Amino acid sequence: MKRCNWAESNEVDILYHDQEWGVPVHDDRLLFEMLILEGAQAGLSWTTILKKRAGYIKAYDNFNAKKIAKYDAKKVAELLDNTGIVRNKLKVNASIKNAQSFLEIQKEFGSFDKYIWSFVDGSPIVNKRKTMKDVPATTEQSDNMSKDLKKRGFKFVGSTICYAYMQGIGMVNDHLTSCFRYKDCC
Repeated sequence: MKRCNWAESNEVDILYHDQEWGVPVHDDRLLFEMLILEGAQAGLSWTTILKKRAGYIKAYDNFNAKKIAKYDAKKVAELLDNTGIVRNKLKVNASIKNAQSFLEIQKEFGSFDKYIWSFVDGSPIVNKRKTMKDVPATTEQSDNMSKDLKKRGFKFVGSTICYAYMQGIGMVNDHLTSCFRYKDCC
C-alpha cells in the first residue's frame, strides 16, 4: 500500500495515518484532545507526541475539559513531574487555559464542533496534493482560526499548529492523491 511519505517510518505513525489522520472528527472530547496534543507538539516531532499519547490521556483525565479547567498548582506540579507527557511549564499551563476557553466556546456555540468546523463552512476541504512539497504549513483558514482562538484566550495555537490540527481532524484532506487513504477521506 502506498502511504503519505511522512507515515512510512515507524509503526506509531503508520497506525495514526491509516486510522485517524484526515478522518473528520465531530466529537468535542476528541477535538479537545487533538488541540492539546497539537499544542504539545510545538517544537517536537508528532511521533514523540503519539508515543506519549497514552500518558497524556491518563495524566489529563481522558481530556475531560471540565476537570482540566480546574487544575491547580498541585496538579501542575504533578504534571511537570510526569515523564509520560511533555514536561513544559508553558504547555501545561496553556492546556489549563485552553480547557477554560474551550468550555466558554461550548457555552457560546453549543459545541466546540460547531465552532471549529465553521472555519471550513462545515465541510472538509479536499485537496489534491501530489507531493509533500505541495502541502502548505498554513492557509487562510488556519490563519483565521489561529487569530480567533488567540482572541478567545487559547495558547499554542499559531497558524502552523492550527493547520496541522485541521489535517489531523479531517477539516482538510491532505493525503497525497497516490495514498491509499486519499479516497477514503474524501
